[in-house]
Amino acid sequence: MSAEEHRRIAGEFTATVEGAALDAWDNPAPPEGWVARDVVRHLLEWFPGFLLSTTGLTLPAGPSVDVEPVGAWRTHTSAVQALLDDPATGERTYDFPHIGTMTLADAVSMIYVADVFLHRWDLARATSQDETLDPVRCAAMYEGMLPMDEVLRGSGHYGPRVPVPDDADAQTKLLAFTGRQP
Repeated sequence: MSAEEHRRIAGEFTATVEGAALDAWDNPAPPEGWVARDVVRHLLEWFPGFLLSTTGLTLPAGPSVDVEPVGAWRTHTSAVQALLDDPATGERTYDFPHIGTMTLADAVSMIYVADVFLHRWDLARATSQDETLDPVRCAAMYEGMLPMDEVLRGSGHYGPRVPVPDDADAQTKLLAFTGRQP
């Protein structure tokens, strides 16, 4: 995986962040109990802590997501991209608990970029934007998650699986698998 993958997926999320109307940031969003700005807040809060605890790397603080969600996201995603673009950090190998030894770029791809990809749908839904996700990536994520169903459900990060027809498209299957109402 590469810095380019983050650039592309985070760029799509950035376009959705930038496309949100000013009055849409408090609209209800998946998951239940969240509003649009909480989708951005989630990415801004969990990843820096993960990064610090596993690599010792820190990201610069940006504006508050409560005051300036677009600026907060831009600061965050630019800092992540800078780490990935720098071979001294992006290609350095770290020992990540629960996922093993790998480069920062691979770990970011496995856990963070996938989260950004999926949460773009949540933000688009909350802000009445195009919800279409890359069908090839949806299919790959869905197939990759299927064997881990029990573990993923047990993590508390996913709601109950939503039933969909067997012939549903890849995006619908992925969203339903993660407990979202497609």
